[in-house]
Amino acid sequence: MRPLFVSIVMSLTVGLAGCADGSGMACRVGADCASGVCNSDGTCGRSRPDSGAPDAATTVTPDAFTPIASDAGPTPDTGVRVCTPNGDGTITREESPLRAGLYATFRIAEGATVDTVGTNVSGERRWDLSGSFTGDHDERVELLAPAGAWWSGDYPLATYAARLSGSSDNLGVFQITDTALLLLGVVSPEDGVTRTNLENDPPVEVLRFPLAEGATWSTRTTVSGVAVGVIAAYTEEYTFVADGHGVMATPFGDVDVLRVRSELERTSGFATLDTRRTFAFVGECFGTVATITSESFETDSEFTRASEVRRLAP
Repeated sequence: MRPLFVSIVMSLTVGLAGCADGSGMACRVGADCASGVCNSDGTCGRSRPDSGAPDAATTVTPDAFTPIASDAGPTPDTGVRVCTPNGDGTITREESPLRAGLYATFRIAEGATVDTVGTNVSGERRWDLSGSFTGDHDERVELLAPAGAWWSGDYPLATYAARLSGSSDNLGVFQITDTALLLLGVVSPEDGVTRTNLENDPPVEVLRFPLAEGATWSTRTTVSGVAVGVIAAYTEEYTFVADGHGVMATPFGDVDVLRVRSELERTSGFATLDTRRTFAFVGECFGTVATITSESFETDSEFTRASEVRRLAP
């Protein structure tokens, strides 16, 4: 078997970009800032090129974001392009810049008690994951280039790969297109007799562009290959709904987000192997700034016990 990956793949849209220079501007939420982020001290974050970053990678800091290259290609002077959130509530492909070489830091906790409903603050829905959870640890999530990887021949359309979970070394293999972020399969970092290589047929649509509140989609996929060296085959069915909008408070700052609810059912024949629920909080140009994943076989749509919580950190 492979670990549940929905919450993690949603958090792999780790583009952090903006082009505001008003770091001293007072703000309450991300929409108050051209960069899309309101720092915890009430000032707007800003972005700047960082010529010292290898391969134009994205470095996340509390008050300065390295811009991200778009698929249109690098700019001559900085090697990167800046993604600027326009605050229209719709996340386009251009506002989800993804490529190998990007990275961001996420703060992760397992077995946490959470509030998925959020609160109403002055008519605005707000979720708060900025505080501490038992077992919190920071993890750098990197988007890895497929070139040279032992599994690359099986996934010729792959754009990047990234680690799926804080408790597993397995990598999700992804393709980004004009209309979707696709999960092609799951692989182990190394080849060998205990390797994992599980392909999705068809690929799972993790995000669909443009993404706006009310959007719904689903994927039913056949998973086959080897897991830890053992032949495996089963079915996974996913449903996704962009069911709300508001502000997500993270250790990094406050970001305006769409909430995407996903549900997974994993089956083999007539047997249900697992079910999970996940909430992903997605911001323009940031990608997914936080995810909350339920325990197995959770029945409540708004649950309070999470198998994993992750959110953007400085």
